[in-house]
Amino acid sequence: MTQQQEKTLEALKAAIQMEIDGKEFYLKASSESKNEMGRKLLQTLSKEEDYHRRKFEEIYAVIKKKMGWPKIESETPGGKQLRTVFSEMMTRISTDKETLQTEIDTVQKAMEMESASRDFYNRQRENSIHIAEKQFYETIADEERHHFLVLLDYFEYLKDPAAWFVEKEHPSLDGG
Repeated sequence: MTQQQEKTLEALKAAIQMEIDGKEFYLKASSESKNEMGRKLLQTLSKEEDYHRRKFEEIYAVIKKKMGWPKIESETPGGKQLRTVFSEMMTRISTDKETLQTEIDTVQKAMEMESASRDFYNRQRENSIHIAEKQFYETIADEERHHFLVLLDYFEYLKDPAAWFVEKEHPSLDGG
């Protein structure tokens, strides 16, 4: 096995572990969430992390057999669901202070995890030598960025629902 293959396998092992950790975090957080929107959002993120893990495991198996970097299509099935879940559930959030702070803390931790994952995948993309490998890491990094942005949107909503509404919905006042 070449040194490059070994480095690639080590990076894939790290990616697999990050996705496992992410899934576990989201499952635990969803079970502790006190509002339906938070639960659904976190459950969807858990499914996406699991999807990523499976893709990384497939790639790992191919490279381990010294078959080169495979061409992998990666579009998470739930990727488009995140915005939908968020949009549909806006009116159902709990506003209890303790619950709200717990939810905010959870979302902040999730945003940190998504940001760290995205940074890791971007570094892997930069260090990749195969075009398919670069494309795959770029796709995964983009998905992690999307996760981060959905979480940021949710975070901003939790912190100040009225300001979030003004920013996102752009209500106008008719002076006439």
